[in-house]
Amino acid sequence: MSGMALREGLGKLAHVMAIMAGALLFGFLALWLNFPLPWMLGALVFTATVRLLDFPVRVPVQTRQLGQLLVASSVGLSFTPEALQLMGALAIPMVLAALLTIVLSFGVAGVLMKMTSTGASMAILATLPMGPVESAILARKHDTAPGPVVFAQTMRIVLLVILIPPLIVFLDGGVNDPVAVLRAAEWTPEGAALLFVFGLTGALVLRYIRMSNPFFLGALAGAALGAVLGLPVSSYPYVVLAGAQIFLGIWLGAVFDRDLFRNARGFLPGSILTSVLMIILCAVMGLGIAWLTGQPWQVMVLATAPGSVTEMALTAKILQDGLAVVTAFHIVRIFIILPFSALIVAQALRLMGPRQN
Repeated sequence: MSGMALREGLGKLAHVMAIMAGALLFGFLALWLNFPLPWMLGALVFTATVRLLDFPVRVPVQTRQLGQLLVASSVGLSFTPEALQLMGALAIPMVLAALLTIVLSFGVAGVLMKMTSTGASMAILATLPMGPVESAILARKHDTAPGPVVFAQTMRIVLLVILIPPLIVFLDGGVNDPVAVLRAAEWTPEGAALLFVFGLTGALVLRYIRMSNPFFLGALAGAALGAVLGLPVSSYPYVVLAGAQIFLGIWLGAVFDRDLFRNARGFLPGSILTSVLMIILCAVMGLGIAWLTGQPWQVMVLATAPGSVTEMALTAKILQDGLAVVTAFHIVRIFIILPFSALIVAQALRLMGPRQN
């Protein structure tokens, strides 16, 4: 390795270490303030601040993938035979919630069009809960600028992470220490290693067949299989889950960009307000489903949140209630929306009229 290449490599390593150190420091601050998901929220705030100050945040994409894998495989442990039986009883509400979420996104897209005079394609791509990457791909297919769409999708996720977990934990009133459950989880080195193997195998299988979001869905499926089969899998130590939260928080915060704010000024306030509107409408839907099914309202609000399955599942874990149900609701919605997103968008454009720029 040449001297220049070595210096460049050391510079990249120093940059990554500085970002991790800042995220960790903000995580400790969020922990001191007793926030739920402190490591994720702290890292998010730190990297968003760095980006808005126009400094770079360059970390390997593998950190996000690893964070998803660790959290998803940890969540997969909740898929016991008893949990699967409960989910079977809630199959109809799960499908209904997914379909109603699509309908709500159509209505919110109409509001966004009126607020910002944006076209139908950008409006629906910005409001349909399907993730920043998938929405950007569809935006290009519809000759729509992907930047504002990615911002709107990411902003909804960020708002969900910032608003829903703290609010749910506060209103629940039964959680004095939001990290106590994660910290107290029983684990063994062998069980944690086996869980990671199952999660990684599931992620790689779904990645091989080109399934969307493989490092979450695949890891979740692999870990759930190990749990259902009764294999000696165990949770990870708390420090591992804290690290996973930091990885995911860095990724969320790094999406913010000054240029995005400069180039889509009128669209941004409208997308933020309609993201909040979508969150509120889905929360009301969750309360309605809770009333119909007898499930705890906290569980159903988390289950019907328009995106952010990782953070909603972690919040359910903190509450020690409905973890498998929350995850299952999100997975059903993902598998209804993502494979058919192109058809859903096309149908929305027909309903919204000819103005599709």
